[in-house]
Amino acid sequence: MTRFSVLDLVPVREGSDVSAALAEAADLAAHVEALGYHRLWVAEHHGMPGIASAATAVVLAHIGQATSSIRIGAGGIMLPNHAPLLIAEQFGTLDALFPGRIDLGLGRAPGSDQKVSQAIRRGLSGGADQFPRDVIELQAYFAGDDRLGIQATPGEGANIPLWILGSSLYGAQLAAALGLPYAFASHFAPAALDEALAIYRRDFRPSAQLDRPYAMAGYNIFAADSVAEAELVASSMQQAFVRLRTGQPGKLQPPLAGYYDSLPMQARAMLSDVLSASSIGTQADVERDLAAFIDRTGVDEVIIAAQIFDPAARKRSYEIAMAAAQAIGARELA
Repeated sequence: MTRFSVLDLVPVREGSDVSAALAEAADLAAHVEALGYHRLWVAEHHGMPGIASAATAVVLAHIGQATSSIRIGAGGIMLPNHAPLLIAEQFGTLDALFPGRIDLGLGRAPGSDQKVSQAIRRGLSGGADQFPRDVIELQAYFAGDDRLGIQATPGEGANIPLWILGSSLYGAQLAAALGLPYAFASHFAPAALDEALAIYRRDFRPSAQLDRPYAMAGYNIFAADSVAEAELVASSMQQAFVRLRTGQPGKLQPPLAGYYDSLPMQARAMLSDVLSASSIGTQADVERDLAAFIDRTGVDEVIIAAQIFDPAARKRSYEIAMAAAQAIGARELA
């Protein structure tokens, strides 16, 4: 059966602040756990006033305290920003706090612009080019490989599934070569999704962690009790993409009625491309669109993003999405 999970970008809303965003993240986590979602991930971003998950491991500790059973993890940690030993220690600590619940998704993008990357790492030597080596080094810390000459404490012996994340073909190739599960960022970069999944499945080599390919894909759902309301709540995410593409990133904006229709053709075309892996509407609309996405991709898991301004509306969207997911699951079992 297809699994359904949650991607929370921990949005900072216009008129609000990081403290409120973190409180809302914990509240959402408890809510989606009660709804039956499989896992919840947060992602590392830097230098973005509308996203509060830069200190990803700290945010996960906060979410872990608000939940008891749902898997939690990074989707992902941008490994070129960090020494693998530090990530082993951070996630080893999380595993000690929340045993059997921690995932570690790894990406090679900086999660920021070049200036912010320089501030994080001080030097840009290596970086993304060393990503495969860094992944293997991180695996070795968790495994307690004596050849390292260093013990990750906490970290050594932690049972933390590693994932490779990507929005291009590179991640698919690396995940296949290392025999790791693969998550594709189709919720904002869907263009290469089908080709990446095909490469991953074709080239997959079994590993100690995984004996067969396991693929996850991101999907946006903006669901409400009416189509008009769903279109309204989706406008905050649409505004965020337009602002980002025009060099004006900021906090998540309140919804604007008729926003999409008010945009010039070029902006509408951009949104249609980047948000093509999305559903906007009622439960029936979401069920139809989500089932078609699963049929097309054959993914083992869908991780659902919902950048919605009002926390209550966001929780309602995840309720409707789960109802649609359960209907799809019933059909899969039939």
